[in-house]
Amino acid sequence: MYTQERTAMSNLVVGGPVAVNSYDNAIVAALLENRPVMLVHAFNGGYLRPAELEKTIHDKGVELATTLDPDTKEAQGHLWYITPGGFFGQRPLYFIESAAGQVTPPPAGTAEAETEAEAGRGDDGAPKPQRRRVTVHQDAPKDPNDAVRVGLPGEVGDKWRGKNGAPEDTQLWVVTVTPWGGITFVPITHPDTILGFQDHTVTAKSQARLTYNWGGDFTGTVINTFYPRLPSEWNVPYHHIFT
Repeated sequence: MYTQERTAMSNLVVGGPVAVNSYDNAIVAALLENRPVMLVHAFNGGYLRPAELEKTIHDKGVELATTLDPDTKEAQGHLWYITPGGFFGQRPLYFIESAAGQVTPPPAGTAEAETEAEAGRGDDGAPKPQRRRVTVHQDAPKDPNDAVRVGLPGEVGDKWRGKNGAPEDTQLWVVTVTPWGGITFVPITHPDTILGFQDHTVTAKSQARLTYNWGGDFTGTVINTFYPRLPSEWNVPYHHIFT
């Protein structure tokens, strides 16, 4: 179903022409260079973080934070990797992976390295770091308890695992660059939904979940839009992204 080919930047711009602004470098860093970025909400100015930062926690969700406290910063809870996961047709798919609690592979040649290699290898053949991924509920958004969770593929609850022998289905997202220069996330298992917030409420501690996509396409609306920011950029007032 999925291929592992690379994609050009032009293939990412499926929502239309992208406004050129000073944060385009963060979109390139996130989607092409696989560098960790903050995901800042379009008009709230808060950022996404796992509700729990510990690597051993796999049954908690994602929330919006409006302050960057020292513990979150030290644990890299404010940073996410948007990692290529293949293609569905012509659309690139990605995993949304938390930098908090990631496990660095042991040195090559050790017994532990062979075990960790099951998580996959990068282009250079080295084992990939194990990172907890944002995963969706099989029945979202029908179930009132269907908030997304952050966990390793083999550790999340059964209802947060893919069906039909494809356990990663519930962790794959179509990532769209919007005409207003942000990005949106549509889960491949629920293409009529989009990553948003419970009751469409965007405030501190708002819980991320799937909502029906009133925007009608992968671009969504501003309430579903996030701006990738390099960590050094978050202290710039968020409304500057529109200038």
